[in-house]
Parts: sequence; structure tokens; C-alpha cells
Amino acid sequence: MRICVFGAASPTIDNDFKEKVELMGKALALRGHSLVFGGGGNGLMGAAANGFKAGGAHILGVIPKFFRNETVEAICGFCDELIEPDTMRERKQIMEDNADAFIIVPGGIGTFEEFFEILTLKQLCRHNKPIAIYNLNGYYNELGYMMEAAIAKNFVKENCLGLYNITENLDELIEYLESPEEIRTVKELKEG
Repeated sequence: MRICVFGAASPTIDNDFKEKVELMGKALALRGHSLVFGGGGNGLMGAAANGFKAGGAHILGVIPKFFRNETVEAICGFCDELIEPDTMRERKQIMEDNADAFIIVPGGIGTFEEFFEILTLKQLCRHNKPIAIYNLNGYYNELGYMMEAAIAKNFVKENCLGLYNITENLDELIEYLESPEEIRTVKELKEG
């Protein structure tokens, strides 16, 4: 399975997060999975790549040309394949098209945006790929509260919670990713 990992690229992230993401990557690689990611060499992107590499997996990085030209962030130097599109929008599309599943590890604005885009696409039945949030150190607890509040106020249907899995347990995360998903229609999702 080709697993797309969305996460932070910052080099200032606490090492505990990096170590856990690297272990996740290695565990998934040892199970025969490969990595699709944003091509960054630092932060949790770099940690994921390091883990998948340690497990012997194929690594596809996707990073816009302007990141290299403007030195936006460090680029992972050991990708088996590196695609350099022109825009962020193209970057996400390439990652989505090349992924069989998604993992969201802690990240910032870009990671939030990536999660909500793939969640929206799943709700609209544009894909039926597993979406797992790796809630390391409770990082995404508040996201859970926000979703519950949106449901309570009738802005989001409760069945939306069934479109993704949130866990801080690596074994549960792997089990979720490797389990087949039920295909639902937009009508079923909207009617809840």
C-alpha cells in the first residue's frame, strides 16, 4: 500500500514527536508499505522518510519547484522518486493520486488544510481511502473537540466521524489502514 503522510516540516519540533513518527514509518515499511509525502527533509516529514527508508520502503517525494528555488525548506535527499510540480495545488493532487491511504501526523496550517481536503473529498465520495490521524501526545485532541462542537451545532453530520480514525496507538493505526473500508454514497453520508 502506498501511504501518504501529511505532517510538519519544521526543524524545531520536539524529538519525541520525530522519534515516534520515525518508528511509525519503519513499522509500516516492514509490513511492505511505501511512502508518498511532501518531500521535506526536516520535521515530521523528514522523520517519516527516515523511518520508511530504515524499513527498506520505496519513497516518493513531491515538492514544488519554488521550494528549491526559494529555499523554502530542506528537501529530502534520498527519495527514490522526487516530483517537482509548479504549485502547492499540483503537489497535493499528485500525492492524493499516488496514495492508497493517508496518515496525518502533527502539523501546522498546511497539514490541517491537507486533512480537511481529503476528508471533504471522502465525504463527497471522490475516494474511499483510509484516513488515519496519529494523535501523538494528544496533539489532535482539540480537533476532536472542534468536530464534536460542529456536530452538536448541526454544521457537520455525525457520520463524518466514521470517515477517519483518530488514535495514538500505532497498532490500532496500522490495523485501521489495513482493513477494507465500506463504500458509502454521498446521499447516505448526508442523510446520516
